[in-house]
Amino acid sequence: MEWMFAGMVILLFLLAVFDLYVGVSNDAVNFLNSAIGSRAARFRTLLIIAAVGVFCGCVLSNGMMDIARHGIFVPELFSFREVMYIYMAVMVTDIVLLDVFNTFGMPTSTTVSMVFELLGAAFAFVIIKVAAGGADDMVFGDYLNTSKALEVIMGIFMSVPIAFVAGSVVQYVTRVLFTFHLRDAKAWKMATFGGIAITAIVYFMLFKGMKNLSFMDGAMKTWIGEHIGILLLGCFVASTLLMLVLHLARVQVLRIVVLVGTFALATAFAGNDLVNFIGVPLAGLASWTDFSATAGADASTHMMGVLQESASTPLVFLFGAGVVMVVSLSTSRKARHVVETEVGLSRRDTGEEMFGSSRAARSLVRWGNAAAQAIQRHTPARLGRFLDSRFRTPADAVDDGTAYDMLRASVNLVTASLLIALGTSLKLPLSTTFVTFMVAMGTSLSDRAWSRESAVFRITGVLTVIGGWFLTAGVAFTACFTVALLMAWGGGIAVAFLAAAAIFSIIHSQRRYARKQEEIKQGDLLFTEMLSTSDSTAILPMLSRHIEVSAGEALRLYADSLRTNVEGLCCERLRPLRAAGKRLDQHKRVLKNLRRRETICLRRATPEDAVRLSTPFHLVHNALRQLFYGCQRISEPVMEHVDNHFTPLSPAESEGLTEIARTLAKDMDNMADALKDRRYDDATRLRNEVEGLRTACTEERNNALERIRHNDTNLTTESLLIHLLQEIEQLCVETRHLADNLATMRRQDA
Repeated sequence: MEWMFAGMVILLFLLAVFDLYVGVSNDAVNFLNSAIGSRAARFRTLLIIAAVGVFCGCVLSNGMMDIARHGIFVPELFSFREVMYIYMAVMVTDIVLLDVFNTFGMPTSTTVSMVFELLGAAFAFVIIKVAAGGADDMVFGDYLNTSKALEVIMGIFMSVPIAFVAGSVVQYVTRVLFTFHLRDAKAWKMATFGGIAITAIVYFMLFKGMKNLSFMDGAMKTWIGEHIGILLLGCFVASTLLMLVLHLARVQVLRIVVLVGTFALATAFAGNDLVNFIGVPLAGLASWTDFSATAGADASTHMMGVLQESASTPLVFLFGAGVVMVVSLSTSRKARHVVETEVGLSRRDTGEEMFGSSRAARSLVRWGNAAAQAIQRHTPARLGRFLDSRFRTPADAVDDGTAYDMLRASVNLVTASLLIALGTSLKLPLSTTFVTFMVAMGTSLSDRAWSRESAVFRITGVLTVIGGWFLTAGVAFTACFTVALLMAWGGGIAVAFLAAAAIFSIIHSQRRYARKQEEIKQGDLLFTEMLSTSDSTAILPMLSRHIEVSAGEALRLYADSLRTNVEGLCCERLRPLRAAGKRLDQHKRVLKNLRRRETICLRRATPEDAVRLSTPFHLVHNALRQLFYGCQRISEPVMEHVDNHFTPLSPAESEGLTEIARTLAKDMDNMADALKDRRYDDATRLRNEVEGLRTACTEERNNALERIRHNDTNLTTESLLIHLLQEIEQLCVETRHLADNLATMRRQDA
């Protein structure tokens, strides 16, 4: 059986490669969000800086993996077989769980996931041990180190409010001192801020990023601890003078701070959070090495007391982990998706909202507005006017498409660094994910980035992310508990099957996500180009193209909805009707964000172009909204009819209605293709064909009205048929209006 455990070790390292890939994709938000949000440098440059930091942190780390070895369970009470199954369950669960969060663009804590996965898997085997009649004097607490899990939970509760409040306060004070007129800031003020920021980052790296590096022996740590005050004072003086020289040389000080902070956070992440990805397989390797060295050992009775010892990681593993992390950071699309979530929630007021509204968010907004009004009433008028003046943006400010300026990005990095360093020095288990995210949310709130129009959506997003953090612990524990039980009962076959299923799930998820991104890539690229271009005369053709692409995507959805509802009614299938109704509900927010997105770009066009395009632009969106409401008015009564098991349509009625609906849906699909490929003559021809369908709708409706006059006709069914025909006829009208307004917009563009 030794060959089976050797294969499990190989599987652990194979799973570790996938875990590194998906884990870095999620944790990239910790060190990339501020630099990307402020556009401190080109994305490729930021990747290079972050990659160098990640690689340095990996290679220089000493790789102490005590959490996986004995931090959660007591290894001398577990056999080699049980330990290997625990580690396999943890790795299988971790890669799938993190990939799910990445797919939805939700940042989560890899530390929390690993700790609770270890706890869940170990708990499963403790139950088996107790049920099998282990030692009479042994209880659950003897097998498990539950205090570690409690420390992580306390870290969550403490880091969330502390980071949010600290970010809010520091950003408010900083903005009052500097305002949004950063170009007018005095040299000494900017140099002092840069010196404080660089000193804070150095302090962070000394306490958090470098405390576990291989060259930091005990004597050096002691010397740094004894002379930390002098070191920080010297660093402050030197960095302030350097920032003063750079500012006088017209080098942007804040950009230097953001880039240095990005490097520091990346180094600290790789140097300390590496345990979350390779700690488990390395512990599995150590277990197998100890088992193999014992001749004739039985895997079920050989206890793993060797894991009580701390072990350093060979350099080759650290180097390999660094390579995988850098490749993941450079190639993973999901990493960018997770970063976009945090940047989107903290950006300035303009933009596309990623989350909807919730009752809790609405209550918090009402409470916040009431508190703000109460504070305003008790604030002296003169002081209030002064504070408001510090938050006014310059009249000549250029909309460069950044989510926020580099002052807020610097505050994000410096505040997060200081909090993490403080927590580390006090031996508090603060998570870099929790701290960096909540600091960014706090700075965006105090920077007045959450307007009354966007606050409810931003708060919903924040609550969703926080809820996801707590959900991580429960899901990780439950899922890993289940996987561990399956492995314990199924043995090697279950291990091989579950590992293969996890790898297949990751590969399939990556491919599916890539296909999904390709489908929406064109519209996103156009929107990004419109935000980044400085030529206002180029906005009009790009905006026209974006509207055509968006209208085509909407037409495809409406065509699919119409087709599904009519076929579901005729075949009395409820499940596809519910799915179609759910897609329509989700599309309502898409339409709203689409209009907001294109309105933002319309404001960036020249005044003449904006006036010329505004009327057809609003008419196009009005037609799209009317098409959406028409599909809703079809979906709701059809679902009610089928759900209540009312009398179905007759075969003749079904045939006539299906033919009309399929023809209209086909014309909508063809018109969407014509808009995508810019075949405007085909779009005009299809517009005329859609107009011709109105005659067929009128004939079918007249036939239904004639049947109602007979007593043997089901009034409910005939009324539904008449309603559907009227709505389909209105869809024809709105499709024609959409085509006409798009044609007008093209002529305006020409």
